[in-house]
Amino acid sequence: MRTVYVIAHPESTHHIEGLVGGWYDAQLTAAGLCAAHAIADALRLRIPAACEVELFSSDLRRAARTATVIGNSLGVPPILDPRLREKSYGEAEGQPQEWLDQRFVRPPVVGERMRHDEGIPGSETIAEFAQRVYAAVDAIQLRDCDHQIVVTHGGAITFVAAAWTMLPIESLGYLRLHAAPGSITELREDDYFHNRQVVGLGDTRHLS
Repeated sequence: MRTVYVIAHPESTHHIEGLVGGWYDAQLTAAGLCAAHAIADALRLRIPAACEVELFSSDLRRAARTATVIGNSLGVPPILDPRLREKSYGEAEGQPQEWLDQRFVRPPVVGERMRHDEGIPGSETIAEFAQRVYAAVDAIQLRDCDHQIVVTHGGAITFVAAAWTMLPIESLGYLRLHAAPGSITELREDDYFHNRQVVGLGDTRHLS
């Protein structure tokens, strides 16, 4: 049986400063760093000590720092992959949230949603975002390891889980899964049927 633990990085400076995240390279706050240690402790309890572990992370600082804390706890170096980044918001990144809110064009209720650009120059469409996250997950699941950890961002977790369950990208126009900062989402594949499961979504019990 293979288990993948997907981590939404905990609180970072753009959260408390009210700035647009995306590829804006914010850092963990002190509270976020404390949460990263709690995540590491929770994973150490879930993963048997003798098991091989692989650790993958977005290369943005808030995720990479989280992965470093986890890696130090489990004795495994993180593999940084920019394909695991949050959605790019182009010119909005690092701007006050109000700046984005004033310019944001909502996707249509009915019609083409995957290629909607939200009216922000340089931002990724949902299709572009999903395609790169799918490519990262495809590479991870080709590796032979029973316990894998993926540190990414809240928006990316929808596409990590969708890629894991092999949903076609074109079906994702309306799907969004919520995983709070610092949460753990557990994905599993059984050895007999090779069915894929979302065992737990956005678990934050370790943060309390």
